[in-house]
Parts: sequence; structure tokens; C-alpha cells
Amino acid sequence: MNSIKYSTKFSKKQIILLSIPVFFSNLAIPLVGMVDTGLMGNLGETKYLAATSISTSVMTMIIWSFGFLRMGTVGIVSQALGKGDYNEIVKTLLRNFVISIVIALTIILFKPLIFLSIQYFFKTSLETQELINTYLNVRVFSVPAELAIYILVGFYLGVQKTKISSLLIITLSILNIVFSSLLVLSYDLNVFGVALGTLFASYITLIIFSFFTYNFIIKKFKVIPKFERLFIKSKLIKLLDINLNIFIRTLLLTFSFLWVTFLGSKFGEDYLAVNTILMQFIILAAFFLDAYAFSTEGAIGYTIGRKNKLSFLLVVKNSIQLSFFTAVIIAFLYLIFFKEIINIITDIEILRFISYKHFIWIIIIPPIASFCYQLDGIFIGASQTKEMRNAMMISVISFITISIYVTKYFENHGLWFSLMIFMILRALTLKFYFNKILRKF
Repeated sequence: MNSIKYSTKFSKKQIILLSIPVFFSNLAIPLVGMVDTGLMGNLGETKYLAATSISTSVMTMIIWSFGFLRMGTVGIVSQALGKGDYNEIVKTLLRNFVISIVIALTIILFKPLIFLSIQYFFKTSLETQELINTYLNVRVFSVPAELAIYILVGFYLGVQKTKISSLLIITLSILNIVFSSLLVLSYDLNVFGVALGTLFASYITLIIFSFFTYNFIIKKFKVIPKFERLFIKSKLIKLLDINLNIFIRTLLLTFSFLWVTFLGSKFGEDYLAVNTILMQFIILAAFFLDAYAFSTEGAIGYTIGRKNKLSFLLVVKNSIQLSFFTAVIIAFLYLIFFKEIINIITDIEILRFISYKHFIWIIIIPPIASFCYQLDGIFIGASQTKEMRNAMMISVISFITISIYVTKYFENHGLWFSLMIFMILRALTLKFYFNKILRKF
């Protein structure tokens, strides 16, 4: 069987073309949250917004923790593509689907424990708790579809079909918005309607793209997906090792941002609110910069699979430069429009005043963070997940230690300084392990 040939001359233009669809799909994700917030925020009672906010945050965090289903798929698929091993691509998909079903069933089984945890950590009224339980009772059954969608996105990123992966996310987002709006506005189902909207959108999207993917595999790879010889011990151990390392790394990263919220709360509710607002600037920048990381994951794996070191180094250089230059542009736009954006977000003067005093961190962090974001993508494409795990462990432990010390003297500015150092440490620790990737050639 002849190998499918992809270009190995990954110029800045080609990387941009791969990244543009990802930009749009990344923007579609927060749009769903904004619509859900708007739907619940206009029902006249805060309990609906509070219940939806808490429930979606918890479920998103749980599902996001299993992002290894996407990241692990990208690395293995892209490297197998470079080798022309299409059977391994299909087997990887099927193995991860089986793993995702086991994870999803476990989450469904532990739904009561999730609800009890929310009751313990979030002190809300009985009415709000009932609404949270209503949401969870529905949303938890969308988990199998949502995890499977992670795998499909990883597959298309791995084969450098970013337009298809982006179309998948955009379809999911649009269907989510349409169903949630219809069920809330037309059928007055409030929280139940929002959860049901996500459930419908997830399964419809999965069904559509499962059929599309099945035909794509048969047409492009001339392979019929079968479950025969799926669980080969060596292949399964490798897959589980990759997934476990990414899982630990993701949990550590999630904890680091929860730590920011925890430390910020020690300075009072005003600073907690300001940090929440300012973090949206960091998250928005990350959505844009991650587009480069996502689009180059497949390119990195492909060059490794083809043992093309020069092409690999070209991807690394061009993608890091593009990410940094884009981050500088974002920082420049923040510099110009920061006050106007803050004034739109809040009309509380004290929050505006404190935000203005912290604007310097919003300007300097995106360019600094661009390096660790892009290196994450490079290591995912190379399947160097053990190194990602170790780098994150070192970075998080150092970050926590530094933050405890500097916040004693500089309070909230110390917290943001330590967050900047965290981004630098993430990049430096990954750079330390970079030569391990070069040994693959």
C-alpha cells in the first residue's frame, strides 16, 4: 500500500492555514457558555444562573481532565500517518473509544458522589441544590458522547485535517446553542433545558461525524474498522502510559489555576472578583495561541513518523515564532483597549480601580506564555508525555512554593508575578527535555 504523502515543508503560511479553522472552533467553545449564562441570567432568579454556573464548571473540569483522549490520539495517529501505518491509526481510534466508554460509565456511576462534592464545597440554597442535581442527572449521560468527540477531534488533528476537526466543534457548539435556546425559551425548561440541549447536541454531533469518519477511513486509508486484535498487550500498555501521563499533567495544571483562585480569595472578595475578570484575558489569549499548538501537533507527529528532522525543526521554529508574534499583537490590543473592556465587564468602581492597577500582568503574560503553550503542542505531537508530566510537576511545585513566599510581601501582585514565573518554568522545563524528541530521528 502506498503511503499518503503530505507536504513536509511546513512554512509559516502553511501553519497559519492549518491554524485558522482552529481559531474559529476555539471561539465557538466560550460562546456556548456565554449563551447558557445569558439564558439563565434572564429568568429573574439568581438560583438558575448559580446552579448552571456551578454545574457546568464542575462537569467541564471533570471532562477536561480526560483531555488525554484527544492529546494521546493526536500523537499516535500523526506518527502512524508519517509511517504509512493506517491499520495502527484505526486501532488507536478503536482502543481509545473503548477506554472512553469505560471512563464515561465510571463517571455516570459516580454521579451521586459528584453531587455530594458540590454540596460540600459550594454552600447554596436547597432550591439551587435541587437545580444542580437536575442538571447533573441529565448532563452526566452526555459524557460518553463528549469523550468520543475528543477522540475524533484528536484523529483529525493527527491527520492534519484541521478544517474537519474545527467543523466538528463548531457543529457541536451551534447545536448546543440552538437546542438550549429552544428548550429554555420555547418550552420553559430552565436548567433542565440547558442540560438537555448539551445532551442532544453531543449525540447528534457524534452520530454525524462517526458516519463521516467511518467513510473517511475507508476512502483515504482503504481500511475497514474492526475490533479484531484490538488489545495487543504492548500497544495497550503504550496507550495507557501516554494517557495516564497526560491525565496527571492535566490534573496538575487544573490544580494550579484552582490555586490562583484559592490564594486570591485570601485577599478578599474584591480581589477574588478582579482575578476572575483578569483571568478571562489570559484564557482568551490562550484560546488564540492554542490554535497554533493544536494545528502543529499533527505536523510534529508526521515529521517524526517520516524521520524528517529538518522538517521537524522547521515546524518547531515557525510555529513558536508565529505564536510569539501573535501573542505580542494580543498584548498590544490589550494595552489599547484594556480599560474599555474592563468598564464593559463591570460597573463597580472598586473593581475597575483594582483591575487598572494590575493591567501590566495582562500585557506581559501572553507573550511569555506563548512558549509553553507551543511546546505543549510539540511534545503532544511527539508523544513525549512522560516528560510533559515531569515538567508540569516541577513547574507546579515551584509555582506553589514561590507564590506562598511572594504573596506574603506583594499580595495580589505577588500572585500574578508567580503566575508569570509558572509560565516561564513550564517553558524552561519542557525545553530541558527537548533533546529527547530529537533522539527519535
